[in-house]
Amino acid sequence: MMMLKGELWSNLGSTMAAIMFVYAMFRQYFPPQLQDYIFQYGKKLSNFMYPYIHITFDEFTGEKIKKSEAFSAIQNYLSDKSSANAKRLKADVVKDSQSLVLSMDYNEEITDEFNGVKLWWSANRTTTKTQQFSFYPAADEKRFYTLKFHNRHREVITGTYLSHVLKQGKAIAANNRQRKLYSNGAGQGNRSSTTWTHVAFEHPATFDTLAMDEKKIREIKKDLVTFSNGKEYYAKIGKAWKRGYLLYGPPGTGKSTMVAAMANFLNYDVYDLELTTVKNNVELRRLLIETSNKSIIVIEDIDCSLDLTGQREEKKKKKKDDKNEGGDPIGAMSKNEERKESEVTLSGLLNFIDGIWSACGGERIIVFTTNHVEKLDPALIRRGRMDIHIEMSYCRFEAFKVLAKNYLDIDSHPLFEEIGNLLEETDMTPADVAENLMLTSDDDEEGETCLKNLIEALKAAKGEARKKAEDYHARLEAEKEEKEKEQTVEDNVRRDPISAKQDVT
Repeated sequence: MMMLKGELWSNLGSTMAAIMFVYAMFRQYFPPQLQDYIFQYGKKLSNFMYPYIHITFDEFTGEKIKKSEAFSAIQNYLSDKSSANAKRLKADVVKDSQSLVLSMDYNEEITDEFNGVKLWWSANRTTTKTQQFSFYPAADEKRFYTLKFHNRHREVITGTYLSHVLKQGKAIAANNRQRKLYSNGAGQGNRSSTTWTHVAFEHPATFDTLAMDEKKIREIKKDLVTFSNGKEYYAKIGKAWKRGYLLYGPPGTGKSTMVAAMANFLNYDVYDLELTTVKNNVELRRLLIETSNKSIIVIEDIDCSLDLTGQREEKKKKKKDDKNEGGDPIGAMSKNEERKESEVTLSGLLNFIDGIWSACGGERIIVFTTNHVEKLDPALIRRGRMDIHIEMSYCRFEAFKVLAKNYLDIDSHPLFEEIGNLLEETDMTPADVAENLMLTSDDDEEGETCLKNLIEALKAAKGEARKKAEDYHARLEAEKEEKEKEQTVEDNVRRDPISAKQDVT
């Protein structure tokens, strides 16, 4: 028996060697035109004898510009079948970390059946390393699904089955939807471009917990509902299905909390766009295209992100690092990359908001936040780009009552009247008010203690504001007196220059 196995392997080795020798001779001595002719007809013969059809569904479409909706739908559709049939699986957490969705791992194949037709799905990926020299070698990964079925079932698969897969996949996605918080950063292994990365969005803020006047909240909620239901209306008037919000006001007035409340109210994803990490306008446009529908794109503190006035001042040249740059080429390259300034321009940002590319996709809200609205270019915040301007102001009595209910579970209290009067006379942000209302124990009297602490903080803030105002007026009076004195000296010099000179001496 052992002899037979040895002879079998020996014969197999000889056969393989002979085949390789013949193939090498064929490639070396046959003319290229004849080789192409033989390969062409060999492929036709193979296709004639092989009855199966393969359909590939790539992850991205249009030169990796946009993620394919078909790929995502197929991934969702195969999740249930993968958990039942596949031996190698990948897991992802959805629905507020309460459940798992399983999908088949790469190079795995599962079987599906539709109206008596048997077919096969496989998940695949290919990796091609870049050829250019770099201290950070990058890998270009291509992911795709492959569907295999018999040729005689072509009409059923292309006509009915694929539509069924897309419909079921979208329904599963809606049922398992987990909102995400995206941020743009350097791509994995590639320092020259940025990409979106995400975590689960779990911010608890809602409009019910937002410290703001109730009437203003009702107006905002009404506008958001009208927008989310306005697909046909936007198509009718010929505008991209998007809306802009400008949130402005002092620090601590709840601008970021407002964004979270909007996302929770509409069940939208949030894209936190950091402009300083975007290399140029082309990359900014690519990031926009990669955002999903039903999303809020946020640029916080836009007045501090970049100089978007179109008149950038030339930066002073930075001093050379005399310690590391000479002997550490990787460290030197990393530092040089950090020094590269973003080339995003005001024009590029305007096109990002409402240019032609902004119509790629729909149901998007763009939010700018700023502490100094007067610093922004008027073209950036005009109506049509930033449709709604919302001032996030200091905490007043109506906003305080919301905070008291949230933090202390108190609807009314004898100290409310005094607090209301102080809030009307004192500028204190909701963040500062909330800090004074934070409970530190479970004592029943802790709530009243917090209210008293708030009163003391408001009185202290009022006194500090009064002192600043007095110092300001005193400084103005001193400057006025100094100017009057200088003017008197100038008048005396004009009238009698000799006497004025002697007086000065």
